[in-house]
Amino acid sequence: MTTFARRTAALLACATFGFATSAYAQDKTIKIGVLNDMSSLYADIGGPNSVAAVKMAVEDSGLKAKGWTIEVLSGDHQNKPDIGVNIARQWIDADKVDAIADTPSSGVALAVSNLVKDKNSVLLNSGAATADLTGKACTPNTISFTYDTYMLANGTGKALTKAGGDSWFFLTADYAFGHALERDTSAVVTATGGKVLGGVKHPLNSSDFSSFLLQAQSSKAKVIGLANAGGDTTNAIKQAAEFGIVAGGQKLAALLLFINDVHSLGLKTAQGLTFTESFYWDLNDGTREWSKRFQKVSPKGAMPSMTVAGLYAEILHYLKAMDAIGSNPHDGAKVVAKMKELPTDDPLFGKGPLRADGRRLIPAYLFEVKKPEESKGPWDYYKLVATIAPEDAAKPLEASDCPLVKK
Repeated sequence: MTTFARRTAALLACATFGFATSAYAQDKTIKIGVLNDMSSLYADIGGPNSVAAVKMAVEDSGLKAKGWTIEVLSGDHQNKPDIGVNIARQWIDADKVDAIADTPSSGVALAVSNLVKDKNSVLLNSGAATADLTGKACTPNTISFTYDTYMLANGTGKALTKAGGDSWFFLTADYAFGHALERDTSAVVTATGGKVLGGVKHPLNSSDFSSFLLQAQSSKAKVIGLANAGGDTTNAIKQAAEFGIVAGGQKLAALLLFINDVHSLGLKTAQGLTFTESFYWDLNDGTREWSKRFQKVSPKGAMPSMTVAGLYAEILHYLKAMDAIGSNPHDGAKVVAKMKELPTDDPLFGKGPLRADGRRLIPAYLFEVKKPEESKGPWDYYKLVATIAPEDAAKPLEASDCPLVKK
């Protein structure tokens, strides 16, 4: 090749590289994959409602008017980590999805979080409860916005133990979430002066709780802690009523209860249940206004669960970070770092820092389910018992085992 030909080829290569770099720098396309349970025991908590909330956040962000193109995909992980990881890998590798959102089922979320770190993508968790996602299993690519097992334990567990429920027996879903919730609640119960008399594990998505409830009943524990969620919780509560457990003097602690569960159970069955959440549609003017908007787009006309509301706020903040960066960097750790840098502020949870471990600091609330005669209308289900300060609802950073936290 002549000197002239070499120089021409070099100039063409530089021009091509410059064009590609310029095009890449102006990339304003975003793909978000909503990964959750669309058809089983957690479908009412999130499922299609989560997809509706994400699309609301996209519209409310105002990014489309600024020239951004945002696509929302959805997938059903069936509460199986291998299926969840396979969907996430397909999304990231083939479909070029930038962020995976929701991920109820802690086993799925932990597995997807590891994949997201390896692929340098983003995991926006709202559905999974395990505190390990912002603890020993934290990564620079994962955010947990809404709640965790530490919050649930320090809300319901501490309150009931202080109120005289000083002996506990756990009925626990046999996977990562249930194990973490029993672990964290047991630690709070014993630290508050109570005793754990025992526990039993049940398979995920159980239909028959009779043998488990008989063990709990025979333990004589003052409190039976339900370390499960969704359909497992509602089935356990219904069958506990048939066994006369509450009538016999024992108290049920629904350690994770959602408004959709109460709606399914009905106030006659659910009345008196004490539980902890970080969101309720009727908390204030901001939550009421947004929730009524959401109800209009909900596939079943439902009020939003805590995780659906948290997902909306989380997506808003993610898009705010992308807008602040100015274009899509296709660098998950960079986007998450920007999310931690920017102040959070939304109409559902208000202001609160996003910590180094990926946990957002927000208040939590101890609620009690109303009696039927106390309810003033549809979805009027909760009585506020106590407000838990943000710094008490999340594990202190100085006690964190997250490797991202500097001590």
